[in-house]
Amino acid sequence: MDRSSLLQLIQEQQLDPENTGFIGADTFAGLVHSHELPLDPTKLDMLVALAQSNERGQVCYQELVDLISSKRSSSFKRAIANGQRALPRDGLLDEPGLGIYKRFVRYVAYEILPCEVDRRWYFYRHRSCPPPVFMASVTLAQIIVFLCYGARLNKWVLQTYHPEYMKSPLVYHPGHRARAWRFLTYMFMHVGLEQLGFNALLQLMIGVPLEMVHGVLRISLLYLAGVLAGSLTVSITDMRAPVVGGSGGVYALCSAHLANVVMNWAGMRCPYKLLRMVLALVCMSSEVGRAVWLRFSPPLPASGPQPSFMAHLAGAVVGVSMGLTILRSYEERLRDQCGWWVVLLAYGTFLLFAIFWNVFAYDLLGADIPPPP
Repeated sequence: MDRSSLLQLIQEQQLDPENTGFIGADTFAGLVHSHELPLDPTKLDMLVALAQSNERGQVCYQELVDLISSKRSSSFKRAIANGQRALPRDGLLDEPGLGIYKRFVRYVAYEILPCEVDRRWYFYRHRSCPPPVFMASVTLAQIIVFLCYGARLNKWVLQTYHPEYMKSPLVYHPGHRARAWRFLTYMFMHVGLEQLGFNALLQLMIGVPLEMVHGVLRISLLYLAGVLAGSLTVSITDMRAPVVGGSGGVYALCSAHLANVVMNWAGMRCPYKLLRMVLALVCMSSEVGRAVWLRFSPPLPASGPQPSFMAHLAGAVVGVSMGLTILRSYEERLRDQCGWWVVLLAYGTFLLFAIFWNVFAYDLLGADIPPPP
């Protein structure tokens, strides 16, 4: 339903003649039925829930506008939570006659969202367009780049030991810090098939559902923030090491999701959540341990230091801080969240410090960095 035509109809019917800012839920519902307006039945349920949360059975005019336009403020979400007893009692798991795609959407809702109201809201308003293109595109690009370099070097495992590998314009190398694009493009390069497979699997299993629920802008911001924090952290803490792989972004997504599951443990309805969390932590820890081993005990002769593992840890920190703030603000405006501005301030401060460090610290400390390839 067009938002402007609805608001014009409300004004014509004088549903709020005294300009109190509130509209009776029964009055509005009668208007919808009498004019046969195509309002989503789920939104009518939400409207009743809003009325239940108000002592006089009324709905705030602005909350009504937010409901119609599918924009949910913090106060709107709290009102829904307080009035959720008015919503249908049947959960999405009892929904009959679903096709394959809608079953997948329902699966995503139970995997990502901790509240039944949010799950129903997402399930009924989800549209297949636009699809979750960011994570799929990044994964596809990483696979293509890996195949190209694998065929060129004739090496598919531990590619970083090939003398030509570090000459790639995508790899972050401390000797090429002035080429700023390398702080991001290193995410397309990988040590070998094992690292690419691990990252691609997590990006598709966790990143795609997160993107479906929270949107391309939020998830791409989180992923790229983890990637950038990873390379900058390496440039500060492991100054001689290069960086390859998308682990910074992957660990940002995974840490954010795991932290969100822990914070909303009682509300999450994903099956075997304890076992899956243990397995995820074991796999992530094993990947970090493998990266530490390759950094300090390379199994093959190498011409220089091997890629650092600090990007993994930096991505995890970004996920627990920025990522958790994003995931806990489903369908809410981030700009209305005080915690969001605190996280942005902390991240911005880190970026400024890292920039000054890369510009001045290497010369002041006399860092012994390997010659650029």
